Amino acid sequence: MDQEHVYDLIIIGAGPAGLSAGIYAGRATLDTLILEADTVGGQVTTTSVVYNYPAAPAVDGTQLANQMQKQAADFGVTIKRDGVQEVQLDGKIKVITTKSGHRYQTRSVIVATGAHPRKVGFKGEDEFRGHGVAYCSTCDGELFSGLQVFVVGGGYAAAEEADYLTRYAKHVTVLVRGDHFSCPPLTASRALDNPKVSVKYNTEVKEVKGNTYLTEMTLVNNKTDQEQTYQVIDGDKTFGIFVYVGTEPETELFKDQLDLDRHGYILADEQCATNIAGVYAAGDVLAKKLRQIITAASDGAIAATNAEAYITAEKKHLGISVHATPAKPATKTVGQTSQVAASQPAPQHTGDWFTPDLVAQLKSIFGRLNKDVTLQVLGDNGQLSQELTSFVNELAKLDDHLQVATASIPAGLKLAPQLRLLVDDLDTGLHFAGVPTGHEINSLILGIYNVAGPGQEIAPELVERIKALPQTDIQIGVSLTCHFCPDVVTACQQMASLNPAVTATMIDLQHFPWLREERQIMSVPATMINGGPVIFGSQSLEELVQAAEQAKIKS
Repeated sequence: MDQEHVYDLIIIGAGPAGLSAGIYAGRATLDTLILEADTVGGQVTTTSVVYNYPAAPAVDGTQLANQMQKQAADFGVTIKRDGVQEVQLDGKIKVITTKSGHRYQTRSVIVATGAHPRKVGFKGEDEFRGHGVAYCSTCDGELFSGLQVFVVGGGYAAAEEADYLTRYAKHVTVLVRGDHFSCPPLTASRALDNPKVSVKYNTEVKEVKGNTYLTEMTLVNNKTDQEQTYQVIDGDKTFGIFVYVGTEPETELFKDQLDLDRHGYILADEQCATNIAGVYAAGDVLAKKLRQIITAASDGAIAATNAEAYITAEKKHLGISVHATPAKPATKTVGQTSQVAASQPAPQHTGDWFTPDLVAQLKSIFGRLNKDVTLQVLGDNGQLSQELTSFVNELAKLDDHLQVATASIPAGLKLAPQLRLLVDDLDTGLHFAGVPTGHEINSLILGIYNVAGPGQEIAPELVERIKALPQTDIQIGVSLTCHFCPDVVTACQQMASLNPAVTATMIDLQHFPWLREERQIMSVPATMINGGPVIFGSQSLEELVQAAEQAKIKS
């Protein structure tokens, strides 16, 4: 632990509440650190379209989060991807210990850890998660193209995501536990007015079954107790169940120190102050009636403003300069937006691959490269190979450090066409099966930056662990619409960029259905290390390194 440095404020969580708090704290020139264990933006990044945020109608959830993150960074707020392992909140100086082993001191804390999707609890829900049961339409919706899909829930998310899922599904059926939608009529109409959506009221899922995939579901009418069995339609291998029945707070870490209600949400007053002086809470983690992006942002502003007042009073009491330095310069963003703004998915090429705005961003990044990179395309005369070649040629025109080479698909390479990054004619281990467009543009650009530029910073201890890994092959199944996938791909490819014995291949599962069937994958990101079990969901670099080390032991 740095015995000298004490932050004014540490914000735990980088969803709308945490980012809003960071904006207000940064603008007030507080020395502020935001810690985020997962994806910057929180649950908003799983939202296909946000319709009700003021001045930003019909905005992509990740885009909104990116804009918030950039605004906080522009005010000098430091954002780090690191999970919190332990907190000591009593006392004037609070101590935060992270999973990477860092220990931070701070005068004040804002807890903005948010919430995670609540499970329904039907039999088979855990067993078939990732194999038919899903919780994120923007991540997994594409994998259910042309299939029957069921949405469980009757609130905002259920209505909006049912509407969104119709762009992929053959048909969507909403299963509502009550006799009506609990959200406002205008929101409910997104499902009710869509001809590809039907609704079953007073209906609950009792059980799901299947072999490799989900193939059977038992429904029960909670008014009549009558049961109905649904079986997969002939010709389909599976169907999908997307669950939207509310959330559970991320408060396990604080239950012995902060006052919680019976559901586990943090109790705070109208100033967002908790039972411990200098500790505030904001966003979905709070005990309150309405949990929306705008209320989370409001909580963040309130919490930061009151934290500033608390910090100022404490410093005056101690005779410490309140603001010893002027406003801090802009800092780097992290995660998906560390170099490239989120781009809209483009699964089929219809024109130029890169917009003028994106070209400007890419040129700025490529201007920092200090090595040449060969973009090697392993392809044939197929349409997907032609799209990949077109994409790579257009990318290479943006900077002299980028060259293109083509080669036929080697015998035995099933994941093709494929893009590989070469430096000094040597394979870096960074591979892309399919065309890395959509959100995967981020992982491609960061991959180039990591093998041919300064690269992203990694803790020295973690670097040594990565370099010590033996021969390791990592495959990451993705969907181009998934907001979580680029962070996992980038983390795996950081490992490959540091260790020539590691390869990390992004796989657009839409083009490799045989792999989806072979590994029974219906959710992304889906990480496979040395052919081992599929690891579903977002994983940090630390978690992935640990998984690779364990894979080494098993082999």
